[in-house]
Amino acid sequence: MVNSSQFPYFLLTEYLDMGYLKYLYFVILLMLYIVIVVANAFLIVTICMKRSLHEPMYVFLCSLLVNELYGSAGLFPFLLLQITSDTHTISRSICFLQIYCLYTYATVEFSNLAVMSYDRYLAICCPLHYKARLTSNKVALLIVLVWLYSLIKFLVSTFLTFRLKLCGNVIDRLYCQIYYVTKLACSDTTVNNVWGLFASFVTIGVPLIPILFSYTKILRVCVVGSKETRQKAVSTCTPHIASLLIFTFGCGFEIFQSRYNMTSVPRILRIVLSLYFVTIQGLFNPIIYGLRLSKIRQICRNLFFRKKI
Repeated sequence: MVNSSQFPYFLLTEYLDMGYLKYLYFVILLMLYIVIVVANAFLIVTICMKRSLHEPMYVFLCSLLVNELYGSAGLFPFLLLQITSDTHTISRSICFLQIYCLYTYATVEFSNLAVMSYDRYLAICCPLHYKARLTSNKVALLIVLVWLYSLIKFLVSTFLTFRLKLCGNVIDRLYCQIYYVTKLACSDTTVNNVWGLFASFVTIGVPLIPILFSYTKILRVCVVGSKETRQKAVSTCTPHIASLLIFTFGCGFEIFQSRYNMTSVPRILRIVLSLYFVTIQGLFNPIIYGLRLSKIRQICRNLFFRKKI
């Protein structure tokens, strides 16, 4: 039986031989990363600096945008190094650090979107009790719980994978993933499989409950409510629903790709979709929330045109 310590690095085989085009792709990815950082950081600073945005909806949005920076930081610097490298290897420690960052990013994203759906439920269905039910202390507690729940849960998953004895070091992916590292194991993975099923159920099931509950209530209110209520629901829920659907599609493809044979799908398409679930959220969220939420849109317009708010 071969100990995993004999493999100080993993070899990533999904990278294409791009020749001199790799420098073009490097520039494209670098520009994409800069746009993600600037767009999310700009909205985070705007929300923090403007007292008129110190409301639960915008505080939860700020947490979501911070997570976009966290997730992109776990992927883009690594991709930029790999594109310009001739040998696509990653050290064992960095591999597990990347696994931890990307998986906690996904959990925080889904959990944060669940909390935001509950916020929209209270705002639309219980407007008179909104401030009483969602005080600043409760908002802070919910954000702390979202992050602690995600960070602690995947410590267990990462540790269980890290302790495995491996018989190889070749990962057929662009970046490290728990499933592909576990497939290299030549030791018993029963505990990993059981915990993986449990963690997947908790990761999806726990946030899904408040999302389904909230939108069932919102839909019911929209059906029997006034035109003004429906307009409010559409204007504030559209960015959230769009973000939720896009993120769910990206994660769903990653899960589907890791469990089934996807060789019939063109390789370049698989590569693009593999990067989709991290990159699209970082680009989409600041744009859609900045355009759809009137307070943020107005403040951004005033900032760009140097008007006094």
